[in-house]
Amino acid sequence: MSTKLSMDELNRLDVSTYKNIEKFPYVIVLDDIRSMNNIGSAFRTGDAFRCSSIHLCGITAQPPHREISKTALGADESVDWVYFTDAADSLKALRSEGYQIVCVEQVQGSVSLEKFKPVTGQKYAFVFGNEVFGVNDAWIQEADFSLEIPQFGTKHSLNVSVSMGVVIWDFVSKIIA
Repeated sequence: MSTKLSMDELNRLDVSTYKNIEKFPYVIVLDDIRSMNNIGSAFRTGDAFRCSSIHLCGITAQPPHREISKTALGADESVDWVYFTDAADSLKALRSEGYQIVCVEQVQGSVSLEKFKPVTGQKYAFVFGNEVFGVNDAWIQEADFSLEIPQFGTKHSLNVSVSMGVVIWDFVSKIIA
């Protein structure tokens, strides 16, 4: 019979070590995310998969905030983040740092996630949009490409925090393979 691993056995990094360790070459972009639970989940996903940073744009709330911290469980202190009132400023910053802009959205010509092949040495910015309206058209027009998560049920979308977990794990698993 299996037993859960203890915290010591998990060998987790402390915040100071995490801050100084090399991150994977990607940024999570949250544009107009309404739910602070989803924002907190983004921080936890970013921490779990060592993102370089998180860009919070538009109406997306910023730490410190009790509702974000409740879901982030401290990841809002370990993961670097920056806020942009205007998403165009985030795009400009990412472009100047050499990131490919990748919208996670169902659009014509999107790349199905299982066909996405990250290029070694390339940095990626994964853009996640509003829970109701999805990724803003301005991001889609400026993106290098869009990724779509294949789905096989009756619903046409996943919760944004679930989408983040799927896309980021897929990316990291492919670059460490």
